[in-house]
Amino acid sequence: MTKTGGELLTEQLIAEGVRTIFGVPGIQLDYALDGLAQNKESIDFISARHEQGAAYMADGYARVAGRPGVCMVVPGPGLLNAGAALATAFATNSPVVCIAGQIPSPTIGRGLGMLHEIPGQTDILGKLTKWNGIAKSPEEIPGLVREAFRQATSGRPRPVGLEIPPDVLQARTTAGVVGPGGDRTADVDEDAVDRAVDILAAAERPVIVAGGGVRDAATSAALQALAERLGAPVITSRNGKGAISDRHPLALSRLAGAELLDNADVVLAVGTRFITMTGQPVVRPGRHRLIAINADPADVGAPREFDVAVIADAKVALEAIATSLPGGRREAPVLDNHRKRERDALSVIAPQVEWLQAIRRALPDDGVFVEELTQVGYAARLAFPVYQAGTYVTPGYQGTLGYGFPTGLGAAVGAAGRQVVSINGDGGFGWALQELSTAAKYNIGLVTVVFTNDAFGNVQRIQTETFGRNIGVELKNPDFVALAEEFGVAGERVTTPAALGDAIRNARGTDAPMLIEVPLGDVPSPWKLLAEPSIG
Repeated sequence: MTKTGGELLTEQLIAEGVRTIFGVPGIQLDYALDGLAQNKESIDFISARHEQGAAYMADGYARVAGRPGVCMVVPGPGLLNAGAALATAFATNSPVVCIAGQIPSPTIGRGLGMLHEIPGQTDILGKLTKWNGIAKSPEEIPGLVREAFRQATSGRPRPVGLEIPPDVLQARTTAGVVGPGGDRTADVDEDAVDRAVDILAAAERPVIVAGGGVRDAATSAALQALAERLGAPVITSRNGKGAISDRHPLALSRLAGAELLDNADVVLAVGTRFITMTGQPVVRPGRHRLIAINADPADVGAPREFDVAVIADAKVALEAIATSLPGGRREAPVLDNHRKRERDALSVIAPQVEWLQAIRRALPDDGVFVEELTQVGYAARLAFPVYQAGTYVTPGYQGTLGYGFPTGLGAAVGAAGRQVVSINGDGGFGWALQELSTAAKYNIGLVTVVFTNDAFGNVQRIQTETFGRNIGVELKNPDFVALAEEFGVAGERVTTPAALGDAIRNARGTDAPMLIEVPLGDVPSPWKLLAEPSIG
């Protein structure tokens, strides 16, 4: 029997383990959507209100579910709308598979003004992804889908793109699905491991820096085991929060661990770009012996100067080093004074810390916290404790204002019943507030907190401090509680941290979405603390 390219696409996605797709339908995707419609029992299609929202949802899903998130968008404006989310996924090593429509195959590149045509769409997609391909016949679809998922999840995870023209989706074929390929994640350079072991075995004051490459429970356990073996404090980057539980005696934030890092004789950088916000190495060359574990060779080159670079999956490399280390467990240093200095430093931003503490107390250890570029969100980079890998979601160096709410929706879909809290400012929330409709339609049980101050607060502060005046920063907001209720989402307004904590607890264990509005007012600037050397 023959099938359309769209039907074959769905069959291959199901073979890859896909159970949810986020997207926006459109004419170039008709045959792809029909393939999904025929398989409603096996795969869900969540229709967003904007392609940017759909792609952010795929990102949030990927970071929490532990498998790739998939979005589907029409060509041209649809793909361009999804672009900011793909850039964020690229910055945060998130395995998103973006399936994009195209104009009819015979017209690509001819500039005939076809519906949704933009010059060089394939090139644009390639700039935002780790790998991209285009299907020129229905027979190519299964293999390209298989390669897309392999690329998204192998080495350094990142978004990938696959374009399929409408005539290819409509054409019929007798081709079938293809099976999975071999797994190469166990590969590791034994010589590099041996050299790393020699340096670590001789270390007197080792420190580990962990980044976003440590984002699952198994890798986190391997990191903790090696840290305990070495007696080495572990400093986590923003994207690596949760790589080791903040309750662990060896765990330190970047703020608490700055002095230890500066005085270390050996630094092991695991799954981190090891770059500050200003593009400089985290430590000065020549002061330390430096070892890197990274899946991406690009992250161990200049301006860094590592003595040894182990290019491998973080879990595999960590376990290989631990197995080869001579001797038993070393005595761990006492870090209480470093944590006290951190607490003293954070007193400068006490109002934001109080809100964050209320959220942390209300959110279960395995609950997911989605940070945003808001006054409380900036403070969260320093002051929000994380207890499990993969439970702190950030836009990373992309700093994408407005990403938080739709990313939180995707995280809630992928969280398998765990509670997810998304914090937002009133400025950033405006990017995707229409996705309240999506939350209500699909019963996505996200708790959305919107801190309001009627301004793009951070920009307002910078303009005022720099120029003594500001422009374009004031906001005209709706009543967010009433707005949520118009969409069918429960809304509540609270004015104290304790009330916020109670509202989050009350929302636990339900699929019903909830919005909590929190009038914030002026709060102290966190930027002096954030300007200290931070780790990418």
